[in-house]
Amino acid sequence: MTTTNPTVSVVVPVRNEAGNIAPLVAEIAAALNGQWVFEVVYVDDGSTDGTGAELDQLMKERPWLRRIHHMQSCGQSAAVRTGVTAARAAIVVTLDGDGQNDPAFIPALVRTLENGARVGLVAGQRVGRKASGFKKFQSRIANVVRGAVLRDGTRDTGCGLKAFRRDIFLRLPYFDGLHRFLPALVRREGYGIGYVDVVDRPRAHGVSNYGMWDRLWVGILDLAGVWWLIRRKKRIPEIEG
Repeated sequence: MTTTNPTVSVVVPVRNEAGNIAPLVAEIAAALNGQWVFEVVYVDDGSTDGTGAELDQLMKERPWLRRIHHMQSCGQSAAVRTGVTAARAAIVVTLDGDGQNDPAFIPALVRTLENGARVGLVAGQRVGRKASGFKKFQSRIANVVRGAVLRDGTRDTGCGLKAFRRDIFLRLPYFDGLHRFLPALVRREGYGIGYVDVVDRPRAHGVSNYGMWDRLWVGILDLAGVWWLIRRKKRIPEIEG
């Protein structure tokens, strides 16, 4: 069941993923159909292949599917923010557009968020990750360093599968790279974090559009900035009445 007043909005940032669009859209619909009123918002981050045309074709028979187009690529965090801003539901789920995040785990994420007391975000944590040994090594080091500095209690912030409350996300300070620090920033707002183990899948089509080395040094600066934000956060006031 789908209407203009969805319960869950699924936001998918995507760039040059034409071959992965149709299979992933079908899997998202299968995971959510009959459980929640939903919409799927694809944010086309300046694609130069057939991504836009593929989405336009699929939208003809799927009123719950929407496409937002960045005229030029602005990065994954910008695409996520665009999608969350445009989302109509109070609960937002994000996942990567390359097909490696399995939509079958979306219900578990949403239910954990709905049932948690003051839980603001539920993060997927990958098991059996399908990546090169070098990329897994880099991610492992990055997660260890981030965890030691921010103490966010999260094993894997790089997983695109997340569910969170839209209003909380929109209160967070925005910067490029935000999506990698969501657990720490949501904790900063006084909310708890839930976790769901998810099984990673190999990419079926195309190649990765977001490299490791092009964000390494920026990521170090981001880490320092998020540490400063957490240190500067004052106690959240409890309001009566």
